[in-house]
Amino acid sequence: MRKFLKLMRYGKPYWVYAVINIVLNLLVIVFSLVSFAALIPILQILFKMSKPITSAPPMAMNQEAIMQNLNFYISEMIKKNGELHVLAYICVILVALYFLKNLFRYFAMFFIAVLRNGVVKDLRNAIYYKALILPLSYFNEQRKGDIISRITGDVQEVEWSILQMIEIIFRQPLTLLSYLIFLFVLSPQLTLFVLIVLPVSGLIIGKIGSSLRRTSDKVQSKMGNMVSLIEETISGLRIIKAFNAIDFSYNNFVKTNTDYAKFATKMIRKRDLASPLSEFLGIMVTAIILWYGGRLILSHENSLDATMFLVYLGVFSQLLPPAKDISQAAAYIQKGASSLDRIDYILQAEEVIVEKSNPIHISDLQQCIEYRNVGFSYNTEPVLNNINLIIPKGKTIALVGPSGGGKSTMVDLLPRFYDITGGQLLIDGNDIRDIAIADVRGLMGIVNQDTILFNGTVYENISFGMKDVTLEKVVSAAKVANAHEFIEKLDKGYDTNIGDRGLKLSGGQRQRISIARAVLKNPPVLILDEATSALDTESERLVQDALVKLMENRTSVVIAHRLSTIQHADEIIVLSAGQIVQRGKHQDLIMTEGIYKKLCDMQSFS
Repeated sequence: MRKFLKLMRYGKPYWVYAVINIVLNLLVIVFSLVSFAALIPILQILFKMSKPITSAPPMAMNQEAIMQNLNFYISEMIKKNGELHVLAYICVILVALYFLKNLFRYFAMFFIAVLRNGVVKDLRNAIYYKALILPLSYFNEQRKGDIISRITGDVQEVEWSILQMIEIIFRQPLTLLSYLIFLFVLSPQLTLFVLIVLPVSGLIIGKIGSSLRRTSDKVQSKMGNMVSLIEETISGLRIIKAFNAIDFSYNNFVKTNTDYAKFATKMIRKRDLASPLSEFLGIMVTAIILWYGGRLILSHENSLDATMFLVYLGVFSQLLPPAKDISQAAAYIQKGASSLDRIDYILQAEEVIVEKSNPIHISDLQQCIEYRNVGFSYNTEPVLNNINLIIPKGKTIALVGPSGGGKSTMVDLLPRFYDITGGQLLIDGNDIRDIAIADVRGLMGIVNQDTILFNGTVYENISFGMKDVTLEKVVSAAKVANAHEFIEKLDKGYDTNIGDRGLKLSGGQRQRISIARAVLKNPPVLILDEATSALDTESERLVQDALVKLMENRTSVVIAHRLSTIQHADEIIVLSAGQIVQRGKHQDLIMTEGIYKKLCDMQSFS
C-alpha cells in the first residue's frame, strides 16, 4: 500500500475527480442500501408476516422504530389501495432505486477515468523527462533494452495491475463499510460472527499476493533481458549475418524467451488462483453464516426474523464482491509494485549533472575557454589528469593521440555531458558548474563521428531543436554544408523521410546533414569529434570542405583522425593516457621526435 500511495502523488492534479467519484459512490451505496431496505416490506407482504399497525409509533434512530414506522405507512397504503397495488408500487420504487444506483455508478467511473489515465500519462512524462536529463554515464552502465522495458512494459504493468484498481480503492472500502453498518443494524450478533470468519479468507489471499510479487520481479527482469537482446540483434544484424551467427543468436533468444515464459506462466497461475479461491472461500463463509443465522432464528435468540434474514443474506452476498475486489486489488498491487520499483530505479537515479539554484546566464563566448588542472575519473578509474589548456575565442584547437587517451572525454566535459572531478573548467572566467546548463550547451554545436539523425524528414533533422525555422534558412545551411545538391535530388527534397537513424542516406550524406544542423544553430563554439573518420575519399572531401566553411570565425575543438583535418590548427594538443604530452603547431611537432611524429608517419590520430 505504501507503493500505491507513493504512486498516487501523481494524482494530486486530479483530486477534484477523486472527490466527485467518492461523492457519487456514496450515492451509489445509499441507493443500494435503500433498495435492500425496500425488499423487507415486499417480503413481509408476500409471506403475510407483518401485522397491520393502526397508529404511528414514535420515531427513533433504531431498527425497531424504523421498521414499525415503515410498516405503519405500508399498512395505511394497503388499507386504502389493497395489497397488489402497494406491491406494484414498491416494485416500481425498487426499479427506480436500482436505476439511480447504476446511473451514479456509471458517472463515478466516468470521472475516475480522468484520474486513472492522467496518472499514467504523468508517470510516462516523468520517466521520459528523467531519461532526457540523466547523465550519459547512467546509460553507459545500463542495458538500453532494459531501460526501454522499464519505460514501456513496466509502465503498462503499473497501469493494468494498479491503476485499474483505482475505482475499487475509491469505491469498495466505502461500500464494504456501509454494508457492514447496515448488517450491524439488522443483526449485531450475526455480523460479529461474520467479522470473525471473513479475515481468514483475506489472510489466504494476502499470502498469494506476496508470492505473486516475488514471481513478478523475476518476470519483469526476464522481459528486460529479452528486450535488450532484441535491440542488440536488430542493431547488429549485419554482423550476425556476416559471421553466420543466425543459429547462435536464435538459440540464445529461445533460451531467454523460454526462461521468461516459465516465470510468466507461474505468475499467471498464481494471479488466476486468487479469483476462484476467493469465490470458494466466499461460498464457504456464506454457508457458515446460513447455518449460524438459521440457528439464531430457530432458537429465537435474536430479533432477526425469516424475512430480515433473507435480506441479510442478500446484503451479505453484495458484501462479497467488494471484499473480493479488495483482495484481488491487493494481489494486483503486489504484482504491480515490482514494476513500480523498477520505474523508481530510474526516477530516483542520481542527477549527477545538477544546475545551481541561481546560475549565471551567458549568451556568447567573449574571451576563452580554460581547462585549469582538470581531472576526471570514471568509476574511480582516472581518465584525465592535470589538464591545463586555454582555448582563445576564434581559435582552432586540435586534439590527437592514441585511442583511449582521453580525447572524447575531454570534449564531452565542455557541454557538461560529464562533470569534472578535479580542477576547474572555465568559460570567460566562470566555472562551468556555475553557468546555466542550457546556456552552456547553447554555445556549442557538435558534429560526431557517429552521425545521430532521427526518423523524420531532412527539414526536421536540420532544424532539430529549433523553433520557427523557415525553409529558406534550412536551405542556406544545407548549401554551406554541401548538402543542398543531393537533397534536391531526393524524392521529396527537404520533405523526404530519411528512415531510422537516417539509414536511407549514405554516410557522407548523413554527415553533411549533421553539419547543416550545426550551421543552422550557428554556435560560437564548435566541437568536431572525428567527423570524417568513417568516410570514403570523395565524401571526406565534400565534408571537409563543409567543415572548413563551418569553422570560419568560430572557436573550434577538433578531435582529429586524419592529417588534413588538423595541420592548419592554431594549436595541436597531443593526449596520451589522460595527460598532455605534446603541444604546438604542426610544423614544430613534426620536427620533434615523439608521439605526434609517429602518428603522422602512420597517418593515424585515432
